[in-house]
Amino acid sequence: MDDANPSPAGHGWIAVCDLTRLKAESIVRVGGRDMLVIWNDGNVTACERACPHEQADLGLGQVVAGRLFCPRHAASFNLRNGQVSSGWPSPPLRLYPVRVTGEQIWIEAEDRHLRQ
Repeated sequence: MDDANPSPAGHGWIAVCDLTRLKAESIVRVGGRDMLVIWNDGNVTACERACPHEQADLGLGQVVAGRLFCPRHAASFNLRNGQVSSGWPSPPLRLYPVRVTGEQIWIEAEDRHLRQ
């Protein structure tokens, strides 16, 4: 990012993509980072790309009714809080703060700001 054009969201925030692209693709991989941005029933969620259970690429999963389904097993993650479906011995999915400025999606990528 160019220092002459600082992020409108503040330090630690990175531009990911625009809303039009996200709405068309539903799941967008964040370039250079192991993160995803997801369109879900009018909401934008950012999360880690690897399933915390078996490290599968969640970018290959499906979003249904507020849940991200792992492509490797039947577990799914709540896109509001990262909790795994019951019965799975897995930590929650790591979620990242998201802001939308105009049509641009921004995520806060610093570890100290992770939420679970």
